[in-house]
Amino acid sequence: MDKYFDIYIVGIGGQGVLTIADIITLTATRKGIDVNYYPTKGMAQRGGFAKAQLRVGRKPNSFSPSIPEGGADLVVSMELCETLRTIRYAKPDADYVILGSKWLPTDVMLGTSAYPEKEVVLSEIKKASGNYYYVEPETVPKEARPNLYLLGVLFKYSKLSELFSQEDIEETIATRWPKVAESNLNTFHLGLEGQVES
Repeated sequence: MDKYFDIYIVGIGGQGVLTIADIITLTATRKGIDVNYYPTKGMAQRGGFAKAQLRVGRKPNSFSPSIPEGGADLVVSMELCETLRTIRYAKPDADYVILGSKWLPTDVMLGTSAYPEKEVVLSEIKKASGNYYYVEPETVPKEARPNLYLLGVLFKYSKLSELFSQEDIEETIATRWPKVAESNLNTFHLGLEGQVES
């Protein structure tokens, strides 16, 4: 593989952030593409910070596992506010695929801090010369797993489709959870057809 591709994925524990990273990593491995997967979890399994950094196409032991500032080609965010934390790690022309779900921290719930509005987050991405594809949580079908839905969105709109075919991703999803392969693939397909703001 000639091209390096760095992916920065963030969200809150329990949203399936690491599952998205697992699927991409397994797909790359199956295709014989070098990939480094560096997951980070917060203190709590649910409600804590979750992050994954994927560095695809780089030879082992030839780079740091952490994506440097200004290095990510693709940002995937499953929580609106967490998106702001990723901007400094993204390249100027990076793609951002965002699920606008909100997990209000304690200081926001107590009224001592404000939660950033969607318009503020998207404006900051524009200032950084990024390209965003925003998904309203209400548009995700209730029966769908949001992480697999977002995987469909990011495959359709980001440069991930230059690394893998749709069939590559589908094979990984089907073999990873064979007992629920049909429903998971349906969710992925819904994401491919989903509504985005860009």
